[in-house]
Amino acid sequence: MECVRRSGGAAFAAAALVALLLVLVPEASRAERFVVGDAARWTWGYNYTDWVIRKGPFFQNDTLVFMYDPPNATVHAHSVYLMRNAADYQSCNLKAAKLVAGVMQGAGAGFEFVLKKRKPHYFVCGERGGLHCTMGQMKFIVKPKSSACRDD
Repeated sequence: MECVRRSGGAAFAAAALVALLLVLVPEASRAERFVVGDAARWTWGYNYTDWVIRKGPFFQNDTLVFMYDPPNATVHAHSVYLMRNAADYQSCNLKAAKLVAGVMQGAGAGFEFVLKKRKPHYFVCGERGGLHCTMGQMKFIVKPKSSACRDD
């Protein structure tokens, strides 16, 4: 009988520990990782606005992975810029944009961008003087929700 109580107590303690860990797990560990464009990756002519609609919602601490080949004789260069505001995003105005991933950073495992703030993030490809943004649909907006809302 004493053995049963111990194992019952051990089972209760283990269950309590699991419950405690679930409560204390940092939000970042529940974050998701998204390859931008899925199998198409970060490329000319793909509709990233539709991709955002299909994959969303996005939350704080989620990671966007931009994967693209480095430029060569048969592959055009791509990059990732973060636009300052909606007006610059709409017009593909790169003057005040911040380069977050250069032409070589999308190779291999890709470039990872963590959505740390609950604000709109305006992503574009800045290559060819903004042509990839204006004509190639290489742009999208993500506005992460609070990570506390993930389970809602």
